[in-house]
Amino acid sequence: MSVGAIENEYLRRHPGEAADLIDRLPVDSLPGDLEGLDPSPLALTLDYLSPVKAAAVFKLLPAVQQVELLEIASPRLTIALLGEMETDESEALLSQLSPAVREDITRLASFPENSAGRLMDRLFRGYPEDMSVAEALKRLRESDIRRARSLYLVGTDNALIGRVDMQDLAFAEPEAKLGEYLHPIEDCVDAMAPREEVVKLLDRYRLDSIPVVDTEGKLMGVVRYTSLFQAIEDVATADLQKMVGVSADERALSSAGFSVRRRLPWLHINLLTAFLAASVVGLFENLIAQFTALAVLLPVVAGQSGNAGSQALAVTIRGLALKEIGIRQWRAVLNKELMVGIVNGTALAITCGLGVFLWSSSYGLSLVIAVAMVMSMVAAGISGALVPMLLTRFGQDPATASSIVLTTVTDVAGFFSFLGTATLLSFML
Repeated sequence: MSVGAIENEYLRRHPGEAADLIDRLPVDSLPGDLEGLDPSPLALTLDYLSPVKAAAVFKLLPAVQQVELLEIASPRLTIALLGEMETDESEALLSQLSPAVREDITRLASFPENSAGRLMDRLFRGYPEDMSVAEALKRLRESDIRRARSLYLVGTDNALIGRVDMQDLAFAEPEAKLGEYLHPIEDCVDAMAPREEVVKLLDRYRLDSIPVVDTEGKLMGVVRYTSLFQAIEDVATADLQKMVGVSADERALSSAGFSVRRRLPWLHINLLTAFLAASVVGLFENLIAQFTALAVLLPVVAGQSGNAGSQALAVTIRGLALKEIGIRQWRAVLNKELMVGIVNGTALAITCGLGVFLWSSSYGLSLVIAVAMVMSMVAAGISGALVPMLLTRFGQDPATASSIVLTTVTDVAGFFSFLGTATLLSFML
């Protein structure tokens, strides 16, 4: 039997043992005759390795053997191998695969936006529990991992079994085994888990990282807190744009044509809602013609209610985004904003009423704007809390143009409360 046949048989019968031997060797000291191995046993062995080490071995193979291996490799291994390669290299390999395999790989490799698969750091690799502390620290120093506070231990099949704190390694004896300092995994996520779930776990356990595993419990990567924080920051800045009807992908230096296409539809929607608010004013046209001072004070009420509604909206959207509140807490949020609206409205009513009296010397006009201020502030708080809640309830993004909806509600409420109160108290004007 040839040497190649013996090596293939060994890999086929003892893939875990072979993977353990390969994992302990530096990449530059791996055997140079890998091209003589059959793709089937080699793929079986690579499936036991961490993604980083498997990719390092894969890159030593000639292009023809790489294509043959990808044709028969498991989806998890294929995605791991391609994920460690440059884009042009992976695309070149994909173009040589059969259409069915290429389509399947493309589908599996495209993790949803803001999922754990998109956020995870693949540079993290598993460490066998029987590895010595000295070996682990040497491997860590040679890696590109920085600021890690935990090492994740895996079994012979790369299945996640626990973690080791870096602080424990700092005081451990060099010859001690990693398994002696094993801590249980508080929790882990799969690659399809949404960003919100990862945030919830990090907040619950106060961790610096969360391991990402596949359906078989094998370690795929780690989501670090720094990566997650950056993702949350990007989403938050995008939400600021979406709240006013601007596309999340528009930038300060985007072309004028791109900006027009993204903004113009929402401006048309805003125009329609503005006509709705104007129609409310039109209902009281004769009253305004009779008491022109009402037209002067109308923007004051609308402006204050709009600001109050925006405050309630921002707080509610932040609470929903950070999972501080859910739809089930709508009554608590509504009661809180109702109370805030009453208190703030009363305080502003006193201030505004005194200001209007000094300006107009009219008790009736001062009373009208004071009553309207309380009513509009209460309406603004209620709408600021309910608009994002309702959007979330119906499966919509609460940040998407919610301020446009809110502006319409607060304008209509402000105009109607002010002019309606003026109609009822017209005998005092």
